[in-house]
Formats: sequence, C-alpha cells, structure tokens
Amino acid sequence: MSTYNDLLYDVCDNIATITMNRPDRLNAISGPMLDSFSRAFRDADMDPDVRVIILTGAGRGFCAGLDLKDFTAGTGIGSNGNLAAAKFDLAGSPPIVLHQTDKPVICALNGPAAGYGMDLALGCDIRIASTNGKLAAVFAKRGVLPESGGTWLLPRLVGWAKAAEIAFMGKVLSAQESLELGLVNAVVEPEELMNVTMEWATEIASNAPLAIQATKRMMRLGLDETFEANVHHVFLQLLPLFRTEDFREGVKAFMEKRDPQFTGR
Repeated sequence: MSTYNDLLYDVCDNIATITMNRPDRLNAISGPMLDSFSRAFRDADMDPDVRVIILTGAGRGFCAGLDLKDFTAGTGIGSNGNLAAAKFDLAGSPPIVLHQTDKPVICALNGPAAGYGMDLALGCDIRIASTNGKLAAVFAKRGVLPESGGTWLLPRLVGWAKAAEIAFMGKVLSAQESLELGLVNAVVEPEELMNVTMEWATEIASNAPLAIQATKRMMRLGLDETFEANVHHVFLQLLPLFRTEDFREGVKAFMEKRDPQFTGR
C-alpha cells in the first residue's frame, strides 16, 4: 500500500475512504497533499476490491482550500512568486484525476468546503452534507477564480445565472441552501454523516461494479457529446457487459427472485 502525505486511506467492504488529514488547518491543501490526493484516487480506481470511494475531511472542516498560511510564509503552493511559470502536471492534478475516476465518489461534507475544497466537493458524484457543511465560493474575495474545476462544474449543476450569482458574489452556502439548489443530495446531523454516507456507499457497492463504472463513464462523456454519439458509445459499452459473469448473475438472480451476488467479473 502506498504512503500518503496528509491523507488517510482505508478500504473496507469494497469501500475506500479517503480522508484529508490536516485538521489543525481545516484540511487546507498542502503541496504533499496534492500529490497524495491524485495517487490515492488512482490507487482506489485501479483496485478491483474497491467499488465506491468516499472523500471527507478530518476534524471540523472538509477543506479550507489552498493553504494561505503556507503561501504567506513562502513555503506553500505558488509561493515562489512566479506561479505562472511553475511546471504543473495538470493532467495528474486532483481535479482531473477526480473527474476521470470511474468508481463512484461520494463526498461526506463534514464542514466548510472553501475555494479549492469547494471544487473538490463539486467534483464528486454525490454529496451528503452534515448540517455543519458549507460551500464557500470565496475565490473572487481572494483575487482568484475557481481554478480547480468550479467554472466547468457549477454552471452544469445549477445553471448559468445561479452559478454567476454564487461565483461573482463570492457566496457562502449553508448545507440547507446547498440542498435547495441541488448541490448536495442530502443533509443530516453531524453524528449521522458517516453512517448515512456508508449506507449509500454500501447500497451502490452491492450493484454490479462494471456496470456502475460504465454508467459513470457514459454520463461523463454525455456532458460533451451529442445524443446520437452517446447512444452509440453506450451500445459499445453494453456489448462487453453482456459477456460478464455479473450480467449472467443479475439475470439468474432476477429469475430466482433473490439478491444478486456480483463479483466484478
């Protein structure tokens, strides 16, 4: 198993839980965490024993964004004063790795998600928030823009006009406001957050994993292609699924009126 900096990684019952682990900084993103984040998600995506991924934060915050304390101290991301010339592996950056992950990703929003942290939360497939959860689009108040996927994600999730309102005003959305906008799927009490998230993850993990991953790939591609192109791509994904053991098990379980036992083969 890989060693991750500023992250906790655990796999149990086909569910990988990735926890950002800088609670003293509200899980603000450090340079080492950026690298660990991408490696952890790639490891989970490639692990045949993992069917669902949960992303959360340690302590009372989900993620406070890039670590501005490190930046002002001259030790953080982009603190060399020449950020534009820095060599970044954008293809391997957390937002792109998260977007390309085929396994379903559930965000357990345990506290505030600001800036980069908000983009990471929006990049997950499903978001379950505690009543302490917040989405803070504070980029314009810091002199930057949603640099980690937010400009692509937010308009698709809430529409152009509402996304413009949130981003241009630098709004901080409560868990309830996020629920009303459709930015989170459910809001629960803090003590119930991980239990409810695990229940959702367990239900997803009980389904055929290859089918779930193919569905996510086709939904992702469908955001940028025509209906006709997506129908053709879906058909090409369907053909190999017909040849899987899981397809045969699904049909057999239906005929026998029992719950299927999928193996991912």
